[in-house]
Amino acid sequence: MKKIFLFLAVASLAVTSCRKDDDNSTTTTEVSIETQNSYDDAAIKQFLKDNYFDAKGNIKAFSSTITTDDNEIPLENYSPITLPSGVVYIVRNTPTNGKTIASNDILRIMQVSNTYVATKNTDGAIKFDSQYTFRNTVTSTGTPEVDPAYFYVKNSILTSDTYKDKTRSYFEIEGLKEGLNYFKSYEIADSEDYNMQGVIIVPSRAAFARDDHFAYSSYSFRNRSFVFSFQIYKADTRTSDKD
Repeated sequence: MKKIFLFLAVASLAVTSCRKDDDNSTTTTEVSIETQNSYDDAAIKQFLKDNYFDAKGNIKAFSSTITTDDNEIPLENYSPITLPSGVVYIVRNTPTNGKTIASNDILRIMQVSNTYVATKNTDGAIKFDSQYTFRNTVTSTGTPEVDPAYFYVKNSILTSDTYKDKTRSYFEIEGLKEGLNYFKSYEIADSEDYNMQGVIIVPSRAAFARDDHFAYSSYSFRNRSFVFSFQIYKADTRTSDKD
């Protein structure tokens, strides 16, 4: 019976993400790690210039063909904070009676989160390319994702025969955990409407970089930076029976 429960827990990790753009199949020449890191940092800065929040806190790109977004404020004007790791976060709103998020809490997270590869174009511009949807609970289920292993992987998974040779970094996105230190959970019901509380942008070096990682989808996250637009609905304290 324990093996059955373990299989179900492992299987639940592999929720398939949705492909957004056709250019996910684009093949780019892999540069050195140092160059990739510099590309990530430059692409993040450009991303903050090129995008804004809609009324619900979703990230939208400025259009060059319409004028309806001319009065929108770019993300760079929301006082983004860059951490030593390269992680960038923006606090859009803060819960009145929020709960501090512990590193092993059981999160309930509403989000629209994408991944990108930072590349240099032929004209020399460095931008995020090959957008791929990591999670979009807004359009998929309409409710928060519960206890994602990319935030905290259970000890029962790490000590299983299947993954006993793996470390937390195989599952967890370090930059997401780091960024969430600057946010609190709302402690609201799953049925509540969302209002994204902020953004955490994780450069590839603070995500999976070029390391082997768990297959959260059929797509590789090698060299990929993550942009999490999210709201933490709840952060429940993890008890030993849920670890």
